Amino acid sequence: MKSWLKDLRHARRTLFRTPGFTLLTVGTLGLAIGATAGIFSVINTVLLNPLPFENTDRLVYIAGSAPGTDFPDEFPLAAEFFLQYREESKLLEDVATFNAFTNTLRVGDRTERPRMSAPALSLWSTLGAKPLHGRLPTPEDENVVVISHALWTTWLDQDPNVIGTTVYAGGQDRTVIAVMEPDFWFPNDGTLLWIPNQIREEGLRPGRFGQPFVARMAPGVTIDELKAELQVLASRLPDRFGGSANYVDLISKHRPVVRPLQEELLGDIAGPLWILLGSMGIVLLIACVNVGNLFMVRSERRQSELAVRRALGAPRGRLIASQMAESTVVAGLAGLVAAALAWVGVPLLLNAAPPNVPRLSEVTVGPTTLLFTFGISVVAALLCGLVPAIRFSAPNLSQIREGGRGAIRRSHWGRNVLVAAQTALALVLLIGSALLMRSFDKLRNVDPGYTTEDIFTFQIAPEGAHLQDAPSYAAFHTDFMARVAALPGVEQVGIVENVPLDEGVGTRRFFTEETAGDEQAGTLVSITWSAGNYFDVMDIEVFNGRAFQPEDHISQLGNVLISQSAADLLWPGENPIGKRLQMEEATVWETVVGVVDDVLQYDFRGTPEPMVYFPLVGQDPENRRRISSPAYVVKTARADEIAPEIRALVREVAPTAPMYRQYTMAGLASGSMVQLSFTALTLGIASLLALILGIVGLYGVLSYSVAERTREIGLRMALGAAANQVRLMVVREGARVLVFGLAIGAIIAFLATRSLGGLLFEVNAFDPWIYAGVGALMLLVGLAASYVPAQRASGVDPMVSLRTE
Repeated sequence: MKSWLKDLRHARRTLFRTPGFTLLTVGTLGLAIGATAGIFSVINTVLLNPLPFENTDRLVYIAGSAPGTDFPDEFPLAAEFFLQYREESKLLEDVATFNAFTNTLRVGDRTERPRMSAPALSLWSTLGAKPLHGRLPTPEDENVVVISHALWTTWLDQDPNVIGTTVYAGGQDRTVIAVMEPDFWFPNDGTLLWIPNQIREEGLRPGRFGQPFVARMAPGVTIDELKAELQVLASRLPDRFGGSANYVDLISKHRPVVRPLQEELLGDIAGPLWILLGSMGIVLLIACVNVGNLFMVRSERRQSELAVRRALGAPRGRLIASQMAESTVVAGLAGLVAAALAWVGVPLLLNAAPPNVPRLSEVTVGPTTLLFTFGISVVAALLCGLVPAIRFSAPNLSQIREGGRGAIRRSHWGRNVLVAAQTALALVLLIGSALLMRSFDKLRNVDPGYTTEDIFTFQIAPEGAHLQDAPSYAAFHTDFMARVAALPGVEQVGIVENVPLDEGVGTRRFFTEETAGDEQAGTLVSITWSAGNYFDVMDIEVFNGRAFQPEDHISQLGNVLISQSAADLLWPGENPIGKRLQMEEATVWETVVGVVDDVLQYDFRGTPEPMVYFPLVGQDPENRRRISSPAYVVKTARADEIAPEIRALVREVAPTAPMYRQYTMAGLASGSMVQLSFTALTLGIASLLALILGIVGLYGVLSYSVAERTREIGLRMALGAAANQVRLMVVREGARVLVFGLAIGAIIAFLATRSLGGLLFEVNAFDPWIYAGVGALMLLVGLAASYVPAQRASGVDPMVSLRTE
């Protein structure tokens, strides 16, 4: 240990005497280790840390599928499934339904529309969650609410007497009975409260789908075993609950969907995060190779010294230790730099990350990240220093007699292989980055059926005794649209129940006059409501007929609009104008007055939803279907700055109504692509770093080769070699290394880019143009880097070179 400490002190002094080498190696490793540590801190929190629930390995998400029907590939279940599974399953210890929505929350003078959930009473027992204060709900409770620690902290100032107080949530006053632990969240971050939902068999109507399940399997049960049991239990539902012919047909084709809860909560984010960690790992590997190359050069220059020490009796282990000391000091300094970079960079990374990443608020540069940084630094020290140390720990003793540079020409195959490896790895990252950027460009140019420029959207939830039914709400929204339209710079205003890229739509089964009476002939179509100049604001084209007129919203005319894909489903090859359709369980018929363009409701990767648009006031005799809090869409060049003026109007007409879901359509469009753009941006940065490191490595190898071959080059020029021949010789040497690296990199990229499949959009993972273009770019950049030392070699003065040697 004393000898090792002495070697470290000597290495520190030696490195400080060569500040250029030290800064280059410490900076290169520090940057790569810091970037890797930053990504690791996110992955550690989001993917590796267990969920804050008991028996996480036994928690599963349950949904359904029905191949051969017009239902989606996967859909949430209905209440009867919950009762059947909970009462009859032998493989489930507990099961609960849950949902997520926004609704009005009022505490004192503060009113907002936060996220909340209305789960089954069994949610907390299923997850094994315990409250921090109070008690969990029981079947005897009515109008109670469980609040989150965040709500208790931010809205109620950690009131110690909060249990028993009243808050307005979900349309009525409710009594607070529990405050959950700080780390409890479900089903997503930002859920502020839970309204317990009693699910009873009395009055239950089967087929009301829309409730996902969470369940805890019994010990030792596998997912396949559970699927088999649930399918049998589901097949018995019609015998117990009855149902329509459509429902019975659906149940006969039903297949349970079961997967680990953690996989469901993480969604599609796990793949991109692992890709980013892998890309940063490649950058780190390239950095280690680069620094290892520099240490190789440094050890070559010390061959005479090492030969003298060996001749004086130094054992080989001592020579290895003395050389490893330098790489250890460099890696230690790089680790400190990396920790500082991670501490600064992680907040920037979180700001750019997709907002739907769960547990993102918990990400910090904590002890685990620092331990990871230390471990990576140790590995980097071994990777950078061990190979040169071993290789030059047995020097040729003839080096003692060799003086000067360029005495002999040595083989540089080891360093050339390392440079080729750098080139190959850089090519892999560059191709992956190019594929993602190409996908991003294609996604940006998708026609969603509407415009996203200069549109501001928001929602309000007015309340009051004068707002009771559909006509009263329609009158309020019509009046408020006129007020907003009068603001300076506002061109047009419209309303839609579910604004694209922000909210989903419901689906119902429709019948035409030709299919009426045949329950199995109905067509599943999405539904929403619109008013005002919605189609003009969004620039949704009216293909046939007309858009809604004001009278459609104030009288029960029964006029509807449909999208082109809905027209093709309901009346293929016919003109739908004037045709009538009826929604399942309805008693009235609606008349089609217009056909509009299809729109992408959920994201730009999807397919258009066949849609039926209803007016604000329908034909329901009791006007039960009221549109209480639709989304307003405002066409204005001041979309980014008009919110305060609209908020002032809201305070005038509905002082207690929260204004929420405030976005620009351009922002929603950008958000729908944020996962791809974030991955492309991060991978692009990693690719740029890899390219720079690879070119620096090639430049360093060729520069040292030229310096070492000064005598040889001088002799060649003295014997008549022209300067351009010398330049060509050096550039050719670099080109050989480049071509070899590019060939290997193309093979690796062909295998590796398949992992990008879920992120790519209308781009083949093996796009020959991208492979050829990126390869050509790297070749040109590499040749440019080779030309600099080649130019220096062609300027060697033969007489000076020979006299020096």
